[in-house]
Amino acid sequence: MRTLLLSSVAATLLWFAGPALAEEADDTVINSIADAIMNGKVIVDLRYRLETVEQDGFAEEATASTLRTKLKYVTGEYKGVSVVVEFDNVTQIGVGDYNSTVNGKTMYPVVADPLITEVNQIHLIYTGFDNTTLLAGRTALNLNNQRFVGTVGWRQNDQTWDMAGGITTPAKDVTLTYAYVWNVNRIFGDDHPFGDLDTNTFILNAEYTGFDLGKITAYGLMIDLNDAPVFGLSSQTFGVRFEGQQEVGDHGMKVLYEAEVATQSDYQDNPNSYTANYYHLSGGLSAHGFTGKLGYEVLGSDNGSSFQTPLATLHKFNGWADKFLGTPAGGLEDIYASASYKVGVDGPFKGLKFDAIYHDFSAETGGDYGTEVDLQISKSFMEHYTLGLKFADYSSDGFATDTQKLWVTLGAKF
Repeated sequence: MRTLLLSSVAATLLWFAGPALAEEADDTVINSIADAIMNGKVIVDLRYRLETVEQDGFAEEATASTLRTKLKYVTGEYKGVSVVVEFDNVTQIGVGDYNSTVNGKTMYPVVADPLITEVNQIHLIYTGFDNTTLLAGRTALNLNNQRFVGTVGWRQNDQTWDMAGGITTPAKDVTLTYAYVWNVNRIFGDDHPFGDLDTNTFILNAEYTGFDLGKITAYGLMIDLNDAPVFGLSSQTFGVRFEGQQEVGDHGMKVLYEAEVATQSDYQDNPNSYTANYYHLSGGLSAHGFTGKLGYEVLGSDNGSSFQTPLATLHKFNGWADKFLGTPAGGLEDIYASASYKVGVDGPFKGLKFDAIYHDFSAETGGDYGTEVDLQISKSFMEHYTLGLKFADYSSDGFATDTQKLWVTLGAKF
């Protein structure tokens, strides 16, 4: 299957580029390709982070000081074809007293930022079809709100996909995304035993934006993992999501709303038999830079197995302390409230943003897990730079252990 799909994509690209190469096998063709290379775009993305973790059960506090450097190059387009290449390096700057998951420092809590140098992305893009973009290679793909498919952009090393797929707009307001993934390049890097997941995963996503009230998305995710230790994460998930906002009155107030439901069951070599459901409801108000939301998210369980999202950007959900990267066997209920304010008045503080989130966690069937408070201050400045201060405090009520995390982040992108 993998060979067939790769061959199909390659054949498609060559079908369109091939005739031109055959007819113009001279300096003009070479110059045109050279022009595509010479007229490409270079992007440099730097991010320094200081992260500390104080966690019950560890005598030592973790401190990680790392610099993530991305160097990305996108060629110009030739006969509808362009190429993206991105290199990624994470290096230690000063203190490195933390368990990166591969450095053997297990006396410290985990900070999942191993020191690596790798090819983060390398893929072909073809735009020769009307309203369609084809991709093949190693790609950073995020879908919807990243609850099921995401690049884990918070960590220093991205999660990327070795895949072939495309994005199509067959009709007004309709967008289809489809992909076959044969390898997941996880944030832990190649030195981790599960830094790569060999897989046969199919992704289908259909989005419709023609409603005045908001956007509706239907999706399917069929994950077939090929390594025995992770067979239990093989699953098929189908769901629908709706999100939108509406202005209320003449004073700039907006009503925000979101609803999602999905069902998941065992797939392929998963030794467990289960069917678990997912629900997420949220609503809020936004006006004059202030936004407040209330939400309720449930990842269900059945027959001892729970609803899992192994390909998601998990840090975005269920608390920044990352205590629920894997859903407990009893499922998870997360009742949360969030408030944010972004300064809109001209001056040195314009764009300064404050965020606060409170989570109350419990099992779908059973008792309480714990609570968490998340706080963040962030700002972009001088066009290219970002600065952030972030804090998470998880208080256990029977699940995992009390944990406090603090991050200071400085980024620059050119």
